[in-house]
Amino acid sequence: MQTLLETPHCRFTLYRYPRQSRETLQAWDAADEYLIDTLAQMPLTGAGPVVIMNDGFGALTAFLHPHSPCCVTDSYISERATLANLAENGLDVSGVCLQDALAPLPASPALVVIKVTKYQALLEHQLLALRQVVTSNTQVIAAGKAKDIHTSTLQLFEKYLGPTHTSLAWKKARLIHCQPQAKRPALANPFPTCWPLVGSELLIHNHANVFSRTSLDIGARFMLDNLPIHSARRVIDLGCGNGVLGLSLLAKDAEVEVTFIDESYMAVASARLNVEHNLANDLPRARFMVNNCLDNVVVGSADRILCNPPFHQLQAITDHIAWQMFSDAQRVLPQGGELWIVGNRHLDYHQKLKRLFGNAHVVASNSKFVILKAIKR
Repeated sequence: MQTLLETPHCRFTLYRYPRQSRETLQAWDAADEYLIDTLAQMPLTGAGPVVIMNDGFGALTAFLHPHSPCCVTDSYISERATLANLAENGLDVSGVCLQDALAPLPASPALVVIKVTKYQALLEHQLLALRQVVTSNTQVIAAGKAKDIHTSTLQLFEKYLGPTHTSLAWKKARLIHCQPQAKRPALANPFPTCWPLVGSELLIHNHANVFSRTSLDIGARFMLDNLPIHSARRVIDLGCGNGVLGLSLLAKDAEVEVTFIDESYMAVASARLNVEHNLANDLPRARFMVNNCLDNVVVGSADRILCNPPFHQLQAITDHIAWQMFSDAQRVLPQGGELWIVGNRHLDYHQKLKRLFGNAHVVASNSKFVILKAIKR
């Protein structure tokens, strides 16, 4: 794995987070390099803050560090990576402002730099937020994988900010240049979305960057159909997303306490919103935590952990997050505690659980998914 980002304009040592001993993925991509090379040749005009959105592991923040940027992300992991990589390169971490994607943006920015992801709803949310603060003097430049920048992507920039054009592709990355218009009438914000949970009286709210934000994903539905009720007093909904699993437990079990944990700020905010809206009187039985898996969660914090693990980090497919979730669960659970997971059959989580727990039991399965239970002996 390459850890040295070296261009004519910068030289940084960068790692993904959490750092893996046998990491095969690097902590930046061609879009980062394209942005850095372009920004180095683009004079910053006008006064005002510099805003960076969706910096994966801190490459852009390190380059723009002299401008004391405001870094906006929905990812706790990206946030931790940015801080770690700034320190790795001897850059003062107090020289940047880190904020989550739901926090108000600084007014009248001089420059906005956006890493475009494949999740168009997050981009739409961010452009709506920018619409309220940019001026006609704000420079807006974005970049992403060429395959993730479509006509609809450019139309979003046009709709919310102003005239937009794109660059030629370079190393399968592409730039977007946008000129904000001075006068922008108010537009309705479609987020968070809301939909009824079939078979219940619950209404599910989802902020823009939450997986399956318009309906219940089929893996979660399968887990809901087999959810264990009244057999654990303290439950962690790990990788909670909108919190539908933990919410359903709170609705059906008057004694259970549920901790909702996710690395996405929008996911945890969605889970909190769903408990507040549907089960306001049960809010004292719910806790909410933005975290990297179960970092710093004490042993014995839960009798059962529910998990629908992701198999990607940002846009890279990887199994290390699922492996860390299982390892952390094995550490946190007390003797006799249970880890319940749902996953695609082909991911072979059964073998991972047997290596960690010494056992793995099939609770239910269908043609696509399997629910497994591992018990800490």
